[in-house]
Amino acid sequence: MGVRTRLFVMMVLQLAVWGAWAPKLFPYMGMLGFAPWQQSLVGSCWGIAAVVGIFFSNQFADRNFAAERFLAVSHVIGGLALVAVAFSTSFWPFFAAYLVYSLLYVPTLSVTNSIAFANLKDPAREFGVVRMGGTVGWIMVSWPFIFLLGAQATASEVRWIFLVGAIVSFALAGYSLTLPHTPPKTDGGPGVDKLAWREAVKFLGVPFVAVLFLVTFIDSVVHNGYFVMADAFLTNRVGIAGNLSMVVLSLGQIAEIVTMLILGPVLVRLGWKLTMIIGILGHAARFATFAFFADSVPTIIAVQLLHGICYAFFFATVYIFVDAAFPKDVRSSAQGLFNLLILGVGNVVASFLFPSLIARFTADGVVDYQRLFLAPTAMALAAVLLLAVFFRPPERAPQAVEAAA
Repeated sequence: MGVRTRLFVMMVLQLAVWGAWAPKLFPYMGMLGFAPWQQSLVGSCWGIAAVVGIFFSNQFADRNFAAERFLAVSHVIGGLALVAVAFSTSFWPFFAAYLVYSLLYVPTLSVTNSIAFANLKDPAREFGVVRMGGTVGWIMVSWPFIFLLGAQATASEVRWIFLVGAIVSFALAGYSLTLPHTPPKTDGGPGVDKLAWREAVKFLGVPFVAVLFLVTFIDSVVHNGYFVMADAFLTNRVGIAGNLSMVVLSLGQIAEIVTMLILGPVLVRLGWKLTMIIGILGHAARFATFAFFADSVPTIIAVQLLHGICYAFFFATVYIFVDAAFPKDVRSSAQGLFNLLILGVGNVVASFLFPSLIARFTADGVVDYQRLFLAPTAMALAAVLLLAVFFRPPERAPQAVEAAA
């Protein structure tokens, strides 16, 4: 099996762990009777994990620990934590188990990116295809729930989302030991800070990095808000059956396969800025459609296809840009720095903001989804404006890909 295929399988398993439970986490907590503040606190776990990751976990992956071994250990313990989550029905045990899982899983997202970048000959051209494996994993893991869940699934059935995630996590732990050896990088030179995260943070003083950091924060809030609201919207407002909603949501990942395949050529033709702008506009268009076309089931299903543009054209492009802009010995920490926004701070803000907006726009038990979805639409448009006016990267497009085109 070639290196690129092995990395592809790594991404399949890595994102399948997450995709198993993410779409139904908030509806499940509602089934357990958790209050909005409790649900928001659970949602904040990824923010805590992202902060810990940038200061500790990614530091080990960068400077002290072989990345593939870090991945194996994290997924063994993380899988056990997911089993504990599945069988915890009261809040504090659930929160504790989910926090442990988050602390172990979140850093592995940036570490898998770093493993891929370290073992690809031309990351800018090849990463999109490798990362597409994560999309395939997210799609594949949604299908078993057609049989594991009923149309009106109860909490005892829905807890399978965590057990399936645990099974995949254990599989990835074993598979990680077969990945290419990716030792810590210590080639930063005698003048480089021994703390990789601190070296990465210094780059926020560079104007174009600072602008991208702010825009990534805004778009990550919008992106994470989608996962907070989408499943309940599909089942309660649009009328999609509970055991089919994850399949409908997975249509976005199917579209993501296409966008990942064309990401390299798109970056060459359009450059960093325009590609990212199109990605954020995808979020705005999707939420605007939710707001104004909720009564058209075919339209709501079709607009899920925009997810491919939302993810690949912005977030995957950000990861590629970070790999190109940061020195080799701090790239895991730099990936972790942006994951701090994408999976951490953005996740925390979304977990508190959107449940509160749902409560604000609910009257007599009915949510005013039009007013609700106009909020993330406006946020996405603001991010587009910031990126268009202030983001000025040193190169228009990835150099390696541009030279080969």
